[in-house]
Amino acid sequence: NTCYHGHAGQGSVFAALADNKLKHGGVLALVLPFTAINGASWAKFRQLIATQYTDLTVVSIAANGDDMSFSSDTGMAECLIIGRKNGINGPNGETNGKPKNPRAKFVSLRHRPANLAEAHELANGILDIAEIRRLEDGPYGGVPIRCGDGIVGEILEAPIGGYETGWGAARIQDAAVAQVAHLLSIGKLWLPGSSNEIGINVIRLGEVGDLGFHHWQLIDPAMKGAFIKEPPSPTATYPCLWNHNAKSETRMICIPDSQMRVRIGMEVEAARLWATAGRAHLNYEFTFGSQALAVAFTEQESVGGRVWPNVNFSNKLYDYAFSVWGNSTLGLLLYWWHSSRQQSSKANITRLSIPALPVLDFRTLTEAQLATAGDIFEEFRELELQPAYLADADPNRARLDRRVVCELLGLGEEVYQGVRRLAAKWCAEPSVHGGKQRPRRARYVE
Repeated sequence: NTCYHGHAGQGSVFAALADNKLKHGGVLALVLPFTAINGASWAKFRQLIATQYTDLTVVSIAANGDDMSFSSDTGMAECLIIGRKNGINGPNGETNGKPKNPRAKFVSLRHRPANLAEAHELANGILDIAEIRRLEDGPYGGVPIRCGDGIVGEILEAPIGGYETGWGAARIQDAAVAQVAHLLSIGKLWLPGSSNEIGINVIRLGEVGDLGFHHWQLIDPAMKGAFIKEPPSPTATYPCLWNHNAKSETRMICIPDSQMRVRIGMEVEAARLWATAGRAHLNYEFTFGSQALAVAFTEQESVGGRVWPNVNFSNKLYDYAFSVWGNSTLGLLLYWWHSSRQQSSKANITRLSIPALPVLDFRTLTEAQLATAGDIFEEFRELELQPAYLADADPNRARLDRRVVCELLGLGEEVYQGVRRLAAKWCAEPSVHGGKQRPRRARYVE
């Protein structure tokens, strides 16, 4: 009955022990893997922090390489979580109740402090900030953190009550991107430079679509897997999109790279598993620096493999809408916001967290809008898209944005221009470009 979770690993053991040993009113300070902020297996830890601690500060580093961790030689992003355990205030020694509307201060540094002197100066700079902008306040960015004459990061206050899906307001270089992503995830499109928000129907993916089986359920005999994975065939009865190949996955239409053969005696189970095959596939391990697609489409119904789980919808027209929305700048932004950004340029979404991914509510689209989504898909099905970190400079991604914003959503030219400005901001995030050199030209606006 602690926050320990086997998939979270030893970090959650230290967190559970620290909480157990800490007195009420005492201060907890832990350096943890960045997945503690938004990994699905860390949800119980976040629940503990949100409900049993106050005066919370979460520090992370919006950088890449060794600079994104506090520890030595980890190679992965980390976070520093500081909070005070609820004090004793009852006549019989009971603790405070759950904090109402729990919140935390999120500090995103641009680099790891080089030495103790810089760290001390930085800490004083954070403490000197009296007024902090909130995540919900619109795309105006956070409050700059200064060290000497330079800006070394931003601070933003954000709610932490949604501990199930994680806290996205960390490891962000430009807090305005986080503010846009948060508002969009709850159905409000408020773009940088705009003075107001636009309502958009957004819903969790699990409420509009069903995720296919885990790949081990397909092929592992210990899990009654009814199939054997084999090389692809153009006439495969049971095709499968299994692995990543960034060079061949640059168009929305992807060709299955494997096929399944039914095990002897498993024919009935194979039919049950194959009934979940579909055409739309979600990227399970998205590397923005090399991969172009958040959503892939197979013309044949296929099952999803290790990194391309398939998503099934009640209406097959939603497959097209999901493909064009998911690969537009707005779709990419929500994927990034919902994912774990522990590695440079790599955004992981676990199977447990996929159902909570915010997407456009395709059920609210009219027949005309669904037809438009199909037309957009037909136009872009064979067009090359550049890796996601180049979304602001990719002419085809710009055209896709225009059609999604202006035709599918029915919004104006000013909104489209704002989305392209947003694309430039998002692509400049270290967790998106992963340290790769950015083009020396202005963002592409068609």
